[in-house]
Amino acid sequence: MLSTGGGGYVPDFLRVSVELPAPAGSTILLDYTHISIRLRAARRLAVVAAVNINGSELVPLAREGIWHFDTRVPRNVQAGPEVYQNNDLDRGHLVRRLDPVWGDETTARTANQDTFTYSNAAPQASDFNQGVELWRGLEDHVLNHAEQYDARISVFTGPVLADDDLPYRGVQIPRKFWKIAVWTTEGQLAAAGFLLDQSPLLGKEELARAITERLLADEPPPLGPFRTFQVPVRQISALSGMPLTQLEDADRFIASPNGPRPDSNAMLLTDTAQIRL
Repeated sequence: MLSTGGGGYVPDFLRVSVELPAPAGSTILLDYTHISIRLRAARRLAVVAAVNINGSELVPLAREGIWHFDTRVPRNVQAGPEVYQNNDLDRGHLVRRLDPVWGDETTARTANQDTFTYSNAAPQASDFNQGVELWRGLEDHVLNHAEQYDARISVFTGPVLADDDLPYRGVQIPRKFWKIAVWTTEGQLAAAGFLLDQSPLLGKEELARAITERLLADEPPPLGPFRTFQVPVRQISALSGMPLTQLEDADRFIASPNGPRPDSNAMLLTDTAQIRL
């Protein structure tokens, strides 16, 4: 693993130390302000992005930033503007813009601009709907839950880099994204895992026809509506190929006073009130 930069995600940010997850295979570790990213060069996308969030020191900066390449690594291992031009793909922030924007004003402004690095982006469907709004509000919901203790959480996010993701302009487009929020409560580690699914809701024949038509027209593969699920952390471990034993043991989705819940499969979310913390 090649490492660049300094600072970045701090494992000891919470009351219990949590290391940055490490996938199998070669990655490039890129550190930014309050953020660390493991870049999978072969896919030109991050495999995991990590951020420390201090809710008591957040700075309410306006949404402004310029998308740019990280000059520490070659451009050809980053999915740049050519992927997003003249189509309906969004540059989806992996680390949400607001999350690392805390501390003194200079630090906050640097963190804000760091989130606009192409290594922190992944192609996502551009349609706004309830699912994507839920996804973007998960950190706020968990932070509000943790605020009575120390108002700190760490969040890990990444695309599910499947072998059968469809190619487009030199990048395979992920169909799913995962997120794990981690915090401490009464000195104990707690975690919650979530999955964003933008797989097209089409039959096999319809999907095959749509893929052919779009690729011939130089359009991105079909993507479906955003659906947000709370899922067991162990499911994210299986999808991402990363060992997450510490976070699996802290998973609030399957925890109960009498042992694991019997209904510990994925739960489709339509409102934050459904989230198990």
